[in-house]
Parts: sequence; structure tokens; C-alpha cells
Amino acid sequence: MGQKTHPTGFRVGIIQDWASTWYAKFKEYGTFVKEDDKIRKFIKKKLYTAGISRILIARKAQNVTITVVTAKPGIVVGRGGQGIDELRNDVSKYIGKSVVINVVEVARIDADAQLVAENIAQQLEKRIAFRRAMKQAMQRTMRSGVQGIKVMVSGRLGGAEIARSEWAKEGRIPLQTLRADVDYGFAEADTVMGKIGVKVWIFKGNLMPGEKADQNIKFKNGKENAPRQRRPRRERSAQES
Repeated sequence: MGQKTHPTGFRVGIIQDWASTWYAKFKEYGTFVKEDDKIRKFIKKKLYTAGISRILIARKAQNVTITVVTAKPGIVVGRGGQGIDELRNDVSKYIGKSVVINVVEVARIDADAQLVAENIAQQLEKRIAFRRAMKQAMQRTMRSGVQGIKVMVSGRLGGAEIARSEWAKEGRIPLQTLRADVDYGFAEADTVMGKIGVKVWIFKGNLMPGEKADQNIKFKNGKENAPRQRRPRRERSAQES
């Protein structure tokens, strides 16, 4: 049997940051971990249609700051900020603490592994052929400028009686290279024949020492941390020479 390692957990502290950033004493640690899991499941279930990529949680003293990275911030914020106020009140009642919620937009939807996996899962629930769904998702992702993608689906594919796994790959996916920025996402499709799991790996490029992985989000100024493009060299004309 192959020994598999989670691509994100493998790189945490090297090129990836923690999804939860806080410090706790020994007696409080387990409570905070369980509370973070409850918050993520609650928000994910409530705002699944908004395309939640990741949920970042930070704690300082008694303050809990939640950053929701989403593909559709308009659904989360709502008209005039009504949606985010409702979400803040619901989360506060659910965990019994006051929270602060920030909403951040995903810059490139087709380059986010979690959103790509959920998109394939939604297509499978609509009875679209799994090979067609995988191929279309891979083509859109490669057009977004990444260097490689791998997709694997597992379950009773096509209504077969025996479950199996099928995968497709395009480009490079260096899973054992620590400086490789590999994004990973997982989703489940609830079909009539049972659950079908979808796993997606997206390789965005190698990072230099000291660099952090691209979080693929739009900041307040609306610009991505895109590399600077070099100006094209001007060719000398025959008269100048």
C-alpha cells in the first residue's frame, strides 16, 4: 500500500501558513481545536453555494477573527452588509463568543483546488459523465496559467456496482518537492448510487527560499501579487547601427 501525505500539511511552516493562528495553554488547546472545526463546518454548510475556498481563524485574548475566502463575496456580504451581519450573529450564538468576520475574494477561481473539486462534484450530482466533467475542469484550470493539475474521482462511477477510482493528469505535479506550491482540494458528490469523492491537486510553480505560497486571493487594493513582467528589448534598426 502506498503511504500518502496531505500536500498542505506536508508544507505547513515551510511555504504554507497555518489555517488557525493562535496560542493556547494545555487545558484550552483541545477546546479551541474543536471550536475551530465547529466554526468551519457551520460556515461551510451555511454558505456552500458561495464557493468557500478556505476559512482562516485567528485568536487574540477573547477575540475571534474569521476570514472567509470565497469566490462569490456578494452572497456572503449581502445587500448593504446584511448577510455578513446575519452570519456574525449566527456564529456568535453557535459558539457563545463575539466574533469578527472578514470576507476576501478568490482571485482566480479556476486555479483554486477546493473550488475546482466542488465544481466537479456539483456536475456529478447533475448526472454529467465523470470523464467529461474532469476533462472540462482540467482544461479551464490549465488555461488559468498553472503548471499542472491532477484529478481523481472514486466511488460507483457511472452507476457501476463495484466502486473504483479513475484519475487524469495534465502537466507536472511534484508532490515530494517541498518548495513546490501544490494546492489540494477535496469534495464529495451525493448521487443516487452513493457518494463519489473528488480530489484535486494543482501545481502553481516552485518558490524561492523565503517566499510563501500564493494564497490566490484579492487583497483590499484588488491586485494580485503577480510577478513583474520584463520590458521587451528594443531592437536596433539598421540606421542606428
